Amino acid sequence: MATDVTMPRLSDSMEEGTILNWIVSEGDEVKRGEPLVEIETDKANMTYESDTDGTLIEIVADEGDTLAIGEVIARIGEPGEASSNGGGKRERQASEGDDGGDEDGGDSETATATEERDKDEHDQDEHDEDEDERDEGEQKQQRRESPDGGGDRVKASPVARRMAEEMGVELGSLEGSGPGGRIVKADVEAAAGDGKKPDKKPEREETEEAAEKPMTPEPVASGDAGPKGELQTQELTRMQRTISRRMAESKATAPDFHLHVDIDMGRCVELRTRLKELSDDVPSFNDMIVKACALALKEFPRVNGAYRDGQFELYSRINVGVAVAAQDALIVPTVFDADKRSLGEISRQVRELVKKVRDGKITPPELGGATFTVSNLGMYGIDSFTAVINPPQAAILAVGALKKRPAVEESGRIVAKDLMSATLVCDHRILYGADGAEFLARVRELLEQPLSFAL
Repeated sequence: MATDVTMPRLSDSMEEGTILNWIVSEGDEVKRGEPLVEIETDKANMTYESDTDGTLIEIVADEGDTLAIGEVIARIGEPGEASSNGGGKRERQASEGDDGGDEDGGDSETATATEERDKDEHDQDEHDEDEDERDEGEQKQQRRESPDGGGDRVKASPVARRMAEEMGVELGSLEGSGPGGRIVKADVEAAAGDGKKPDKKPEREETEEAAEKPMTPEPVASGDAGPKGELQTQELTRMQRTISRRMAESKATAPDFHLHVDIDMGRCVELRTRLKELSDDVPSFNDMIVKACALALKEFPRVNGAYRDGQFELYSRINVGVAVAAQDALIVPTVFDADKRSLGEISRQVRELVKKVRDGKITPPELGGATFTVSNLGMYGIDSFTAVINPPQAAILAVGALKKRPAVEESGRIVAKDLMSATLVCDHRILYGADGAEFLARVRELLEQPLSFAL
């Protein structure tokens, strides 16, 4: 019996996935654990491996299709086994057509065909009754969802229905881009982003309507330079859409405030110089910042928590996310249990994670579970900046460039010091001014005395 292959959950926040590439073709043999299909999730592109042996008898979802978790994307069975597209029925009819040869063969074939037709009609009647029941149920659901009480059936994924209800988007006004015109999450996001309902009128009617309103400027045709030059649109990847949604959610829901300090990194510079004398493979300044933050988070557990649904969540593990600039995206891989790792271990793991991000080989488990984030733009010459909190985390540390700057000593003498700016962005729902200030002061203290964590 054929086994359904469904859209898998490849990350903790994944709700739907897009088929990028079928590695195996219909009719090919597959083995358990062998690559089957490449899927784009909200965090990374993943290769999904077959969980059973057999033959890929049917590909249900084509490349480019977006489906919710749990929906069937393919079927695996025995060689020659009928797929749901009617192949088995065609094979049965072909074999029946080979029978005969005696003078009564015609009557026998006619009787057999009549019986088959009657059976098919009976089966079809039962199928139609089942379809009617399902359609009636879906129509009732649509009538409950539709504000005007209409009974039009709308094909939409469960995720799209939920998002449409939350965003106030009417499903009946959308054109679905999924399989068979099915409305998917991206369609709802696009409609909500436009701030208006998509127009479903045919192109001819749109042209006639525009002609009746000469004051409305005509859209610039492709290749025709308008006041802003040629217009090019670029579709967002699933990852870019996720980043956009989460950052907008953060700014809309988290009342944040910023705390800024300058950190004397002179002793960190000396430590790194000495380590270079022993080995070329030495921790970066960012690795030292990750380690200092991990130790400070252990002392201030609320900074390692989150505000969610009217309560504080405090986590036992200290997992520090490190923001990495990838091509057209910002990826945040996670250093798990950073407080328990040595500086050298953190350095090696961060280098490995950065390489995976830039090679496109990072996995969803390596992108989840962070309880705090460090974002460093110092290598780009940025002196200081504020970052957007990665929800539902309580805070993010934005790190600027390490530079020689004039500083006044207690004696009043002006000297050049290796100073680095650090800005802590806090969610005021869980962190108050004193909480953030004490945490940031502890991070500064650790970095100004790095021997305490360098061993």
